[in-house]
Order: sequence, then C-alpha cells, then structure tokens
Amino acid sequence: MAETQDVVELILQDHRRMEDLFRLMRSVEDDRAGALREFADLLIAHAQAEEAEVYPALKRYKNIDDEEVEHGEHEHDEGNEALLELLQVEEVGSDEWDSKLEELVEAVTHHADEEERTILNGARENVAMERREELGRAFRQERDRQLKAGCGSVENVRKIVES
Repeated sequence: MAETQDVVELILQDHRRMEDLFRLMRSVEDDRAGALREFADLLIAHAQAEEAEVYPALKRYKNIDDEEVEHGEHEHDEGNEALLELLQVEEVGSDEWDSKLEELVEAVTHHADEEERTILNGARENVAMERREELGRAFRQERDRQLKAGCGSVENVRKIVES
C-alpha cells in the first residue's frame, strides 16, 4: 500500500502513534523513558508542523471554523506545558511521574479528540484531496525537519513553552 500524502490521514496516524506511546509510558515492562523521548519529539514536531503548515491554510476555508483552529493552537500550548512538566520529573515511574503522565495524556487526548471531530472532519468535507495532499507534503516536511532537530529535548520544549 502506498504511503498516504493526505494531511488528514497523516495527522490521524500521528495521533494513533501517540496513543501507542502512552500505553508504553504506562507499562512497567517497557522502556518508559525511551517512549517519552519518542513521544516528546513526535508531539512537538506534530504541533509545530500543524501550526506552520496546516492551520493557516485551513483558516482560509469558510466551512472550517477559525475559532476551532485557534482553540487547537491553545490546546497545543497546554499539551506542551504538560509535556515539559513530565520531562522535568527526575525519576521515571515515580508517583510524580505517573501523575504528570496522566495530566499529559488527558491534555493530548482531549485535543486529539476535539481536533479529529472538528478540524479534521471539516477538512475532509471541505478541502479537495489534491490540496490535502499538498498540505500533507508540507506537514510531513516540516515535521521531519523538527524531528531531525531534536525538537523534543527538554531545553527546546522549555523554549517553546516560555515563548
């Protein structure tokens, strides 16, 4: 099967991978710290790529609610703050770590659910496939650039949260 270029499908694939990483971070039998590193990179790269390439383009469509898009950006900020709090916990698997992980899961899961129901469904209904594929290529390119730059490091997440 050919790899999709549809921005909606690419975003959904990232959301499903984040859910898988949450399961790994909760499991005492898995490399929780490794899962967190992958998650941090993916969350930051994903959000930065959405805000740089996808959200501005979707705001141009009259049937996609600008307020939903702006709300999505606000929820990215909340997810980034929750991620930073978890990254700053010293002991993986401690009570504090588990508590901060659940705050992160709640913030990201809420955002992904809302984004899928509002923004992504709106994009599916109102944006031609050709344009969704253009956005998908731009999204993937920016996401990959962010990943190569180590965007999920605690220093970079702190910079994003503080800006």
